Amino acid sequence: MYVDGQWVEATGGERFEVLNPATGETVAQVPDARAEDVTAAVEAAARAFPAWAARTALERGQILLRMEQLILQRRDELARLITLENGKPFEEARREVTFAAGYFRWFAEEARRVYGAIVPPPVPQKRLWVLHQPIGVVAAITPWNFPATMISRKAAPALAAGCTVVLKPASATPLTALALAAVAHEAGMPPGVFNVVTGRRSGAIARVFLEHPAVRKIGFTGSTDVGKELMAGAAAGLKRVSFELGGNAPFIVFDDADLQAAAEGAAAIKFLRVAGQSCICANRVYVQESVADRFLPLFVEQVRRLKVAPGFEPGAQIGPLINRATLEKVHELVESAVKEGARVVTGGQRLTEGALGRGLFYAPTVLTQVREEMAVAREEIFGPVAPVMTFRDEEEVVRRANDTRFGLAAYFYTRDLRRAIRVAEALEYGMIGVNDASGYSHEIPFGGFKESGLGREGGREGIHEYLEVKSVSLVL
Repeated sequence: MYVDGQWVEATGGERFEVLNPATGETVAQVPDARAEDVTAAVEAAARAFPAWAARTALERGQILLRMEQLILQRRDELARLITLENGKPFEEARREVTFAAGYFRWFAEEARRVYGAIVPPPVPQKRLWVLHQPIGVVAAITPWNFPATMISRKAAPALAAGCTVVLKPASATPLTALALAAVAHEAGMPPGVFNVVTGRRSGAIARVFLEHPAVRKIGFTGSTDVGKELMAGAAAGLKRVSFELGGNAPFIVFDDADLQAAAEGAAAIKFLRVAGQSCICANRVYVQESVADRFLPLFVEQVRRLKVAPGFEPGAQIGPLINRATLEKVHELVESAVKEGARVVTGGQRLTEGALGRGLFYAPTVLTQVREEMAVAREEIFGPVAPVMTFRDEEEVVRRANDTRFGLAAYFYTRDLRRAIRVAEALEYGMIGVNDASGYSHEIPFGGFKESGLGREGGREGIHEYLEVKSVSLVL
């Protein structure tokens, strides 16, 4: 692990295996941290905080820019690690590394634009001003589906703001995190500013983050249920939290849409992000009744063209699911839907032929005759399954799309500008794609409504999640 600028083993000397989901083979072994290891990392971060916070935004930004350069220089090396431990296709992993690197540049530049304010006083003998200062030690807990991006989206703004970081990556994908720690070390990051602890004891690690008084902020991406547990635990110390949690994204195709573009967009946002294992993947596809017969063949054609293969195979577009439990859950959702009347148009089974039999591969699946009460429409699928439903009019589909406890991302296709504005404003989601299924970018804030999270990552808002606001009143 990387703690206080040093590579260290876990106190007990324990290690755990990192497995390749495409083959079941062991990729590496990494330290399995105990609570005392996490405490040591938090205390190292606390010691490093005053000096790091005192550096200028320009100085901190220069280190982050060096990190960006090193990440891009090592793009293939990092992408290879991602494919080995996560399973996503190598080309997808390369795109992720490039995108992850961009957060270090974006927040290096944003750090210089954390402006305060001089406020006109109510009386002549006073002067008032407002400052923004780093909050302190940040505990970051990241998931396995984007092993590089989920780290940079939290660590980059925290470090740029002047905070120090203790990162706990997902136990399924710790290698990318350790590689990024090596990048930070080479870029000149001072000891204790960025720390990485790896471990399977998620509860024990989280308990240190929640109970240690030096930790002032917890950033988490993962399930809504775990987010609620962390929020409850953080309440005792009134620790700041920002969460990116589950989703149930609708993808709406109106009768005036470019149907070919909509079919391509639906296939991309449903299947081409970690095999559907993403919180912003389309989870429910709604098609207006009058064009359903035209849209469905176009969509199914796109899906059937997708190449499922181990990540290093040329042309691979969809890799394996992350573990057996995920594979079984996805198949159970499909089987349950079929028993309740849904129809499998394509896919619907695990893939076991040839090299696929060694891993956890599932066929890209399209279901029709799906109803809202089915679990496949209510739950976050987190796999390559697209339930398709029809609707009559705009008012109906907006109501149905909003009828969920989640509110992370939503997508719709239309060529009517007035409809685009109406629907974008009516959908209760933090990110809306209008004729756009490419996801988000560094420049805009990312986060959810309702039970999909708290706070925002990215954009100019992202750095303010790691800043306190201080008001100063001076009598002359």
